[in-house]
Amino acid sequence: MLGSWRAAAAVVARSGRWACCQRGRCRRLSMAKSKFEYVRDFEADDTCLPNCWIVVRLDGRNFHRFSEQHEFKKPNDDRALHLMTKCAQTVMQELEDIAIAYGQSDEYSFVFKKNSRWFKRRASKFMTHVVSQFASSYVFYWKDYFKDQQLLYPPGFDGRIVLYPSNQNLKDYLSWRQADCHINNLYNTVFWMLVQRSGLTPVQAQDRLQGTLAGDKNEILFSEFNINYNNEPLMYRKGTVLIWQKINEVMTKKIKLPKEAEEKEVEVTRTRTKVVPLHCDIIGDQFWEEYPQILAEDS
Repeated sequence: MLGSWRAAAAVVARSGRWACCQRGRCRRLSMAKSKFEYVRDFEADDTCLPNCWIVVRLDGRNFHRFSEQHEFKKPNDDRALHLMTKCAQTVMQELEDIAIAYGQSDEYSFVFKKNSRWFKRRASKFMTHVVSQFASSYVFYWKDYFKDQQLLYPPGFDGRIVLYPSNQNLKDYLSWRQADCHINNLYNTVFWMLVQRSGLTPVQAQDRLQGTLAGDKNEILFSEFNINYNNEPLMYRKGTVLIWQKINEVMTKKIKLPKEAEEKEVEVTRTRTKVVPLHCDIIGDQFWEEYPQILAEDS
């Protein structure tokens, strides 16, 4: 019996995977290489620069057509916006080292920590993991938000990676995306009011708004539709910020007390760190002063 075991161990050892000695102790050897190993030399080095914030931004692919075919409400569909946020929360919970995320319309930006060593900082790993996790979550959670609307075909998302070396660079990037949210939402709000309530065609509404400034659009909303843009929901005007926060959760637990025969239900408070959505201004300093841990090097 012992001789047959040693013979088998010798075969395994010759395969290049393990080297075995007496009494069953083994140590790992490097895998045997084939003559085709050289093809790995063609792989590009895509390691992200050190000490930089890694931002992965994804966008819906051809979502104009997707939203029309799935009958999204205009100018904003709460179902679609909440679904995007749910997917982004899932990405943050499943992947490592995401400090903050920001989303609006059909896009989301995920900010990985400066000191992240996740997948050796390979750009392709960051991008593919984020986009694939987000896209699969979109399909998985669709029925929770669009209960009466069947998903007609799989949505697509593209992604890109940008590195920002300083905290101010990162804050300016997020400010840019939030400013873009305001510009687009103001335009879309006026545009769809002209189409839906004034009866203009999309081309006529576009011509009406050509060359107008923010003040002109606000005036059209107020004078023609009695809408004060500043009273529109913050989610539409500011987008959604996702951060990590400690939340106290109260739950009921059954415990057995000393000298008592039956279990008793008691309320227990536990602190959990969860991804929390906020709809607030991130262009000014107040947000960053309130949540300094986002930019902290050791967070």
